Amino acid sequence: MSQKKKEIMRSIKFVLFSISAGVIQILSFTLFEEVMHLTHWVAYLISLVLSVLWNFTLNRKFTFCSANNVPVAMVKVAAFYLVFTPLSTWWTAVLTGASVGWNEYLVLALTMIINFVTEFLYDRFIVFGNSIDTAKKKSDK
Repeated sequence: MSQKKKEIMRSIKFVLFSISAGVIQILSFTLFEEVMHLTHWVAYLISLVLSVLWNFTLNRKFTFCSANNVPVAMVKVAAFYLVFTPLSTWWTAVLTGASVGWNEYLVLALTMIINFVTEFLYDRFIVFGNSIDTAKKKSDK
């Protein structure tokens, strides 16, 4: 398969796995927000962590086919979220607060789009950049 086709397939896989992670984030966020009545930013933070773990696991194995050291890759992802999480938690609190008053789900959707784009670029070039397609498939052995 040509490199261009591989990158297109990689992008499609990332989109599909990100959608599944988004579903996990939205469902867990809704559970925490509407059923458990957690504070908005707490509901957001817990649902974000759940979706990140899901997304990392699937994308490492199936999208980037990486055999790199899992703890090292997770530290790199954690570094991304050490920046993204405080920023997104802050803008979520500001935008959904009394002074701005945006809808929680609109803010969540916009945040998820920003997360999707920035995380793909970060994963593709920083987390898995040098280890893409290094995992051996059973058919390759």
